[in-house]
Amino acid sequence: MTKHNESVFKSVDGLELYYQNWYPEGEVKGILVIVHGLGGHSDKYGNMVDYLLSKQYAIYGLDLRGHGRSPGQRGHINSWSEFRGDLAAFVELIQNQQPGCPIFVLGHSLGAVVVCDYVLRQPKEAAKLQGAIAFAPAIGKVGVSKFRVFLGNLLSQIWPRFSLSTGLNLSAASRDEKVLAAYTQDTLRHSLGSARLATEYFTTVAWIHNHASQWQIPLLILHGSADTIALPEGGERFYQNVAFADKLRIEYPGAYHDLQADLNYQQVLADLENWLDQHLPPQ
Repeated sequence: MTKHNESVFKSVDGLELYYQNWYPEGEVKGILVIVHGLGGHSDKYGNMVDYLLSKQYAIYGLDLRGHGRSPGQRGHINSWSEFRGDLAAFVELIQNQQPGCPIFVLGHSLGAVVVCDYVLRQPKEAAKLQGAIAFAPAIGKVGVSKFRVFLGNLLSQIWPRFSLSTGLNLSAASRDEKVLAAYTQDTLRHSLGSARLATEYFTTVAWIHNHASQWQIPLLILHGSADTIALPEGGERFYQNVAFADKLRIEYPGAYHDLQADLNYQQVLADLENWLDQHLPPQ
């Protein structure tokens, strides 16, 4: 029987964030930490969890502040360092729970921005990881209108908590109609982003691109060529600027944004597993 646990952990500023983990039967080869995207939560990765459990990986997922079952205004942060601190505290918690177990961190969409920022800004901590996976990373053009971006910039200074719907097209997430139908019923999902989140996001993405050459751990980027939520060019540009030799980028023709729930998800998960296996420490 696989084991599933739910709990909370204290982040840097004392906020109690929700997380859950899944353990396979028998020996654990490694741990995959999942950081979801804007409006998402840790329940969105069922296919990935099921698949990797069967391959002897344990999975940990958190709900970022302002998301899912965690507290905080939906889609709002005061500064990007809050997200970074949340991930740092989460990784530390896992290291304490499972000392010596190899850990990989996967960030989806906005979560990939959180992961890339963490890896680049906290290189000593990142060096303890086996590698990082940017899953449909939102580190380039995003499917948010110019007007919403302009409004966000304007209001970030005077009304940072002002929230707008991101206007992202739900049907751009997956080509699977069943998946989209399930998304519309998902009460933990939201489509909000505050003005301050918007400006912090764009500042952080620019910073990540400017520091890409300092990347120091194995990197895997997976992206759908037809992703209109987070356009693939951003991930491609980042990939080209990473000087670290152990890097791989795979682009799936015709695939959409939620690669773990798109029509080709089995191929994506097989590629992910293959890369994880190659980056486990020698026994």
